[in-house]
Amino acid sequence: MERIPLGIQQLDSLIDGGAPRGTVVLLSGESGAGAREFMYTAATMNGLARGEAELHDLYYGDLAANATLPEEIHYVSFTAGESQFRWELSQTLETDIVEGAADAITFHDLSTDFFHASPLPREWYAERTPSVTDLRSRTDREGLLSAFGDLMTDNAADNLVVIDSLTDLVAANDEDISWSDINYVLKGLQKAAHRWDGLILAHINHETISPERLGQLVDAVNGTMRFEWESGGSTRARTLVVKQFRGVLSQLEDENIVRFETEIDDDGFDISDIRKIR
Repeated sequence: MERIPLGIQQLDSLIDGGAPRGTVVLLSGESGAGAREFMYTAATMNGLARGEAELHDLYYGDLAANATLPEEIHYVSFTAGESQFRWELSQTLETDIVEGAADAITFHDLSTDFFHASPLPREWYAERTPSVTDLRSRTDREGLLSAFGDLMTDNAADNLVVIDSLTDLVAANDEDISWSDINYVLKGLQKAAHRWDGLILAHINHETISPERLGQLVDAVNGTMRFEWESGGSTRARTLVVKQFRGVLSQLEDENIVRFETEIDDDGFDISDIRKIR
């Protein structure tokens, strides 16, 4: 089964090179537990392999035999602009990693569509002047989902797409975007992803929704990775648990792996310890 690297070498090596092509993975994270850093690392390491092969070899190493790089890397945000995204990357990873990957990552800013129906001053969120067509077609948040759908149709095939974040759609849950709309988005992505043959990573802060709603999202995707804090005595540790993942979880279960202790350093997201079932 052909795979796309997740960009975390130790994790990829345990799962035969990465995530299976044609899958949607939900990154369910507590605040600060590492989900966003995971997204940044996945995008930049795949971008680095396209942009600076020698640096990729230094920070990641060789790809597994079953792993192939995505044709392109796309990062989608509903509320942030590209300059903010680039700044956050620079605060998370080494400068040479960010610079080497930058040209290979295409950023998509949907904040104009997201904030259009809000009372905020337009200069707070708009980084460009909209065309007449944009203004005419974006009359409410229904335009946001249409814009997102068009973006995915145009850019997801054979590529890595990172969606940051479904939490923003939850926050916009009102008469224009209902919970069923959000559920339909993920179910539709899963159906289309099989045909697109790429990899989609979609983030959600699970602290913002009920367990029942989180369960609905988990059922709508191919895999779920949960990022959370674990307390032990006077210390706290970031952990990653692979909750369900078709084509991946069976390999981890064969090794009796139940959770990973993680860390965030200048190279991005990484695994510091593997917890096995006792």
